[in-house]
Amino acid sequence: MIQIDSKIFPKFTGAYLVGGSIRDMLCGRTPLDYDVAVVGDPLEFARQVARNTDGRLVEIGKPGQTIIRVVGNENSIDISKAKEASIEDDLRARDFTINAMAFDLSSQRLIDPLKGLQDLKDKTIRMVSKDIYKRDPVRLLRAFRIAAAFQFEFDPQTIAAIETHAALIQQSAGERVREELFKMFHCAKSHPYLYRMADTGLLFAILPELAALKQCRQNRYHQFNAFDHTLRSFNHMEGLLIADPNQALLNIHGDPLVQKINTAQIPLLKLAVLLHDIGKPGAQTTDKDGNLHFYDHERQGAQMAEAICKRLKCSKQDEKTIGFLVRHHTRPLFLFAALQEQKAHPRAATRFFIKCAAYIPALLIVAAADMLGKEADKNKRSAAFMNFLSQLMVDFETDFKPRTSIARLVTGHDLQNEFGLQPSPLYQKILDRVEEERLSRNEMSRQEALALAKGLIAAEGK
Repeated sequence: MIQIDSKIFPKFTGAYLVGGSIRDMLCGRTPLDYDVAVVGDPLEFARQVARNTDGRLVEIGKPGQTIIRVVGNENSIDISKAKEASIEDDLRARDFTINAMAFDLSSQRLIDPLKGLQDLKDKTIRMVSKDIYKRDPVRLLRAFRIAAAFQFEFDPQTIAAIETHAALIQQSAGERVREELFKMFHCAKSHPYLYRMADTGLLFAILPELAALKQCRQNRYHQFNAFDHTLRSFNHMEGLLIADPNQALLNIHGDPLVQKINTAQIPLLKLAVLLHDIGKPGAQTTDKDGNLHFYDHERQGAQMAEAICKRLKCSKQDEKTIGFLVRHHTRPLFLFAALQEQKAHPRAATRFFIKCAAYIPALLIVAAADMLGKEADKNKRSAAFMNFLSQLMVDFETDFKPRTSIARLVTGHDLQNEFGLQPSPLYQKILDRVEEERLSRNEMSRQEALALAKGLIAAEGK
C-alpha cells in the first residue's frame, strides 16, 4: 500500500512518483530517497516541494538531462521531466518491471502498465524490454544488486539476456560500476547472486582478473581450486558479518567482531576477500617433489587489487584499505602457525599489532573467511584458528591499545639530543624497535628505553 505525505508531495497534475521509491513502499520499506517524473515543466512542482519541506533546490546533471534535487532535513527528492510524452511511455523506457510503476500524485492511483506489481508479488526480476542493457549496460549489474537486496529470482529471458550482453558492462564508467557493486555488497546475502554473476560471465566482464583463478589448482591445505575457494570465502565473509551474537562466527567477549567494523567498510571487506588470491596464478610454482607454492602472491595480488580500485574509481583511502587487506591477508595465519610451532617470539603478536593496528578487525575477518573457505567443513585447525583470532582481538583491545595511549619513552627529540642522530630511515627504525620492546613488556623505564636505543644505534654503526 502506498501512503504519501501530502505535506511533502502536493497534488499536482502531471507529477508522478516513480521507480524504486514505489517499489520500496509496496514492499513495506521506507525509501531512502524519492524520484518524481513530471510530464511538463518540473520547476513549479519542485518549488512547491521545496516550500513544503523547507528544502533548497539544486540542479544536477548535464545540460538537457538536468534533475532538480530538493534537499531537505530528512529526504532527498529528485524531480525530472518525464523522458516521454506520457507517463506510460516513460515507464516502458525504464529497466525492470518492478521499477516501472508510478503513483499519480494528482489522482492518488497506481499506474502499472507492465504488471510490475505482480512481479513484485512473485519476487521476480523481469526486464522491461530486450534492449535495456544496450541502452545502459550498468543495468546488467543493477539487476543483481536489486535481486540481492530483495532476495528475488530472475525470469529466464532476463537472465539469458544478461548472459548475451555481459561484455557490454565494460563500456560503463568505472564509478557507476563501483556504485552498483558496493550497493550489492551492502546486502547481507549477496553471495548466491555472485555465483549467478559468474555463471552469466558478468562477474568476469567486471573483474577479468578472477577468470584465471578457475584454472588455478592449489596446495594440500586447500580442497578447492582458487576460484571456488574465493567464492566460498566470500560466502563465509557474509557469515562473519552477521551481527547476531548467537550466530556470529567470531565473538569477542560475547559481542560479534563485526561490531568493530564501520558499515561503510563492509563492501571493502567483501571486495578484498573477492580479490585476496588474484595474485596466485602469476605466482604459482612447483618444487621438485611436485608441491605447489604461491610465494609472494600477496604482494602481486595487492598490486592487482589496487589497479582494479583505480579502474573502479575508488577513493584513495578505499584503494589503500583494499590493497592492505590483500597484501597482508595471510599474516594472521602465519602468526598463528609460528606461535603454535614455537618458531616465533611472543612479541611477534606485538609486531603484528604495530604493523596492522589501523586494520586489525577488518584483517582478522578477511583471514577468517580465507581459512573457512579452504575446506567444505570446519576442522580442528580452522576451529583453533578462529579461537586464536578471537583471542588476538581481545589482546589488541584490552592490552595493546591501552599501552599505545601512553606517551613513548623515547622520541625523535631524544635521539637528536642524547645521541646526535638526525632524521633518516635508521631514525624511524630505532624509534619503532624501542616502541616494540616497550609494548612487549609489562614494565619498561625511560632509562632502559634509552639504553636500548643506544645499543641499537651502536649495532647499526658496526
